[in-house]
Order: sequence, then C-alpha cells, then structure tokens
Amino acid sequence: MKKSILPALFVMFIFALCSGSSSVDAAFAAKILETTSNDQSAMAITVYNSGSGLVRDVRDIVFPGGMVELKFMDVASGMDPTSVHFASLTNPGGISIWEQNYEFDLVSKSKLLEKYIGKEIGFKEFNQETKSYDIKRGILLSASESMPPPPEYGAEFSMMKDVFGSQGSYIIKIGNEIQMKNLTEIILPSLPEGLITRPTLVWLLDTAGEPKHKVEMSYLTSGLNWNANYVTVVNDKDNALDLNGWVTINNTSGATYNNASLKLVAGDIHRVQPKREMEYETLGMADGRMAKAAAAPGFEEKSFFEYHLYTLQRPATLKNNQQKQIALLESTDVPAKKLFIFEPEGDYWYGGDTQKGKIQVKMQFRNSKENNLGIPLPKGTVRVYKADTDGSLQLIGEDTIDHTPKDEDLRLFLGEAFDLVGERILKNRRKISDRIWEYDVEIILRNHKAEAVQITVVDHAWGDWTIISSTHDSNKKDASTFEFPVNVPKDGEVKVKYTVRREY
Repeated sequence: MKKSILPALFVMFIFALCSGSSSVDAAFAAKILETTSNDQSAMAITVYNSGSGLVRDVRDIVFPGGMVELKFMDVASGMDPTSVHFASLTNPGGISIWEQNYEFDLVSKSKLLEKYIGKEIGFKEFNQETKSYDIKRGILLSASESMPPPPEYGAEFSMMKDVFGSQGSYIIKIGNEIQMKNLTEIILPSLPEGLITRPTLVWLLDTAGEPKHKVEMSYLTSGLNWNANYVTVVNDKDNALDLNGWVTINNTSGATYNNASLKLVAGDIHRVQPKREMEYETLGMADGRMAKAAAAPGFEEKSFFEYHLYTLQRPATLKNNQQKQIALLESTDVPAKKLFIFEPEGDYWYGGDTQKGKIQVKMQFRNSKENNLGIPLPKGTVRVYKADTDGSLQLIGEDTIDHTPKDEDLRLFLGEAFDLVGERILKNRRKISDRIWEYDVEIILRNHKAEAVQITVVDHAWGDWTIISSTHDSNKKDASTFEFPVNVPKDGEVKVKYTVRREY
C-alpha cells in the first residue's frame, strides 16, 4: 500500500505544475482588450443615505475569442473591489473568469518623479542672456516636491507661492556634475509602466462562441450619498403650511454616471464598516425661495424589504464632484399648529434649581393623506419660511427630521419666542422622612404679545413621585415627565404652583 501511494502523489504533483504553467502561459497569450464608458448601453445607480452606492454598468463588447485580458475602464475610484460582479447577459456560459485585478496606481507628480529616479529627464532653465528658457537634460537622483522659503523673501514667500506656484528641489546629474536645482517645469519622455490615468478593473477571461456580448459589471462604491431637504412656507395665520421636498445627491465617487436609472433607498441598512471610514460632508440646500417642481417626472415611492425605495421616472446624469437636486414632493395647505413650550434645563433629582428659561417655538403637523401628505418622508433638513408684510419670504427656523412613516406627527423646533418669558422658582424643599422629600415649585409665565397664547410647561421628577397639589391641571407624559397647558392673556402674567412628593 505504501509503495503505491508515492507514484500517485508524484503524478498529482506533476499535474499541478502543468496546470499552473498552462495558466501562466494563457495569461501571457491573452489578447488585450479595452472598454470605456463609450461602450455603455445601460447604467443604473442605487444610492443609499449611508454614503455608498450600487453601480450597475452594462456594456456592449466584441471579444476576439480565446483568452482575453479585458481592461474595464471608467469605474469609480471609490469602488470596493471585493463587491464586484461580472457576467455576460447574452451568453453567461460563453465567458469564464480566470482572474480579476483592480489597478488604482494613478498618475501623480510624486509617483512620476519616484518612477524616474535614476533615469534621464528634461527640464526648463531660464537663460539670462537670451531671456528665454532652454531645455536641458540630466539624470534625476532625488526629488522633493516642496522647497523651503528663501531667506531673502521672508514672510512674502507664501504670497509668491500662491501667485507663481510651488517649486521643487531636485538633485540632478548633468555630465559628471551633481547639481541641486529648484525647477518649476520638468519634461518626462513617457508615462512609466504601471501607472494609469484612471482606475481600471482587469479580468483574465476565457471566451468562446458568439463574439458579441452584453456584459454587466456591478459593484459597491463609496462617495455616493443623498439626503432630503424640505422647504416649508407657513401661512399668515400660522395654522397651515406648504411643503416642498428636494433630494440632494452628492457624487464624490470618482466617476460620472451618464443617463443613469436612479434609485434611492431610504432607511438605515447595516453595513460592515472598515477600520478607517471616509466621511463625506453633506451640503445643505441654500436658504431662499425655491421654485416649484416642474412637470418632469419625479420619484415613485414603494416599500422595499424594511426600507423605502424612490425611483426617478426619467434618466439622470450624476457628474463626479457634483451636487444634484431633484424635486421629491410638493404639498400645499397642510394643517399645522404652532406650539409654545417652556422646559428649562436643570438637575431635577432634588427638585431642580431656580432658573429662567426661553420659550421654545415649535410647528407640529401630521404626515397623513387627509393633510395632503401621507407618504414616507426621508430624513433630512426642514427650512421654514414665512412672508413678511412686504410679501418677501424670511427664514423663521430650521430643524432636522428622521425617517418618518405616514400617519405620524412631526414637530419642528424653529427657535425661541422673543415676547414670551418663563421662570421656574424652587420655593421650598422639605425632608419628610429619611426617604421622602417634598418640594414646592412656582412657574411664572409672562406674555408681552398683542394676543393671548397657550404655553405648555414641561417639568420632570425622578423616582417614585406624585403631584399632591397644583393650581392647574397637569398631564403625566411618562414616568419622569409631566406638563401643564397654560393660557396666558395678552400683556399678562400667570403663575403655576405645584407641590411634588417623591420617595427615594
């Protein structure tokens, strides 16, 4: 038995060597084929509001047959190579993928100079006699992209850099001499091997059958993000509003997506985060009056898994390093209510301290069909405007909302009332026993407006507590919160007094 095993192992070893060598030979014999965005027949983008996107790139490619090294260009520089899926849509069995490589060693000044260390370069040098530049050549020994400021320039050097550009300090061998030079323009004969001008995916493919293929390449990329922005106009009576929603898409993925089918996913999907995550700043919509949505087809909303999917009903182009805004919704005459809230911040463990506080102004409305809304609202920033006596819109506040389903209430914090004043006074604190305390509180509300208002006083208590007496009716909101709705007349003052007993 032992003697028969050795020949078998030897045969398997020889077979493995032959297989490996055939793979290498096939790679060397492969025909090189390039495809760019000019070959695209379809493009689809799904953008998540977590800073990533799913790209689906369909291209028409004619393969020469046999082994092919396909260079798939014009892909996003922020792509995740481990998420790539490549397949033929016309003949899935006609292409076998042997190998995939992601080349992202892009051209830069430092990399070019690094590749030319020890090689001949050209450079321009100013000739004082002819008052022109001469082209000279030498062997590059060392290169530094920055140069220390010359002492004769002093503080003025930083200004000169902005005007004339930065120089580099180089060590160059010219003939038998080693010279140090500060150069502003270098001439290189060619692009060094291994450097590319744009990210490229390279596949080693075994192709057979019909040469024409419609191939699909999909991948996840960072640098794609979207958020919702809302522009709200409150009517003159503060009891209704118009709401326009806009989608703001930011593309810093390193690629342009032409005439793409665009979908947006609203919801908090879970993604495995790398150790170092790139953060992209989301730019908000500028303040001001926004034009109403045009008649162009907008987004169609549908439920998708546990999220919501918004599909644009027309193609859109997302350019690299571009922010694009697309109309999402338009609703008018949404019933709303203005609220005044007095909730001073403090430590309420022993009844709190005497303190003055601002009266918050909030706007509340319900996201329902009866209120001319009733669609899932993606999270975003809401800017609220109101027309002044001249009819010009003025910003009266802004707030953010989370993903809000239909038939839910929204409450926007707009600011603090100028003509309303609140004060919370701790009048007494009494120890009834080792575990029971009582404290008396007085709330003073003053209204300097020309009309009566209702102010909701919000207070807190911890532990096992009870309001044993009060001048106004209270509502218990939760285990630590209670509130008093108080009507305050114009140019008037109201005092709310109550006693809380709590057990530790």
